[in-house]
Amino acid sequence: MCLGVPGRVLSIDGMIAVVDFWGVKKQVRLDVIDEPVVPGDYLLNHVGYAIRRIPPEDIAETLAMYDELLGEVRGGGDDLMAADVRGELAGAGKADV
Repeated sequence: MCLGVPGRVLSIDGMIAVVDFWGVKKQVRLDVIDEPVVPGDYLLNHVGYAIRRIPPEDIAETLAMYDELLGEVRGGGDDLMAADVRGELAGAGKADV
């Protein structure tokens, strides 16, 4: 299963954005996104590439869904999506997974 992760754009330098994913800051490529992105926007990241800008009206619902999923991740369990998120966070060096 592949998982896109939402994050908030902190800064942009050319086609590279620094994005905050729940306290983990990573560089994300903007090559494949088809609309302008500015600091403060939220985008969906997949393997280091922004795949879409999350519309402002969808941000609260999207983040709430991921917060719920992260609660399941931290709680353990056999949910496959939670296991995938656990792997993504572990790969990002997030220690509290």
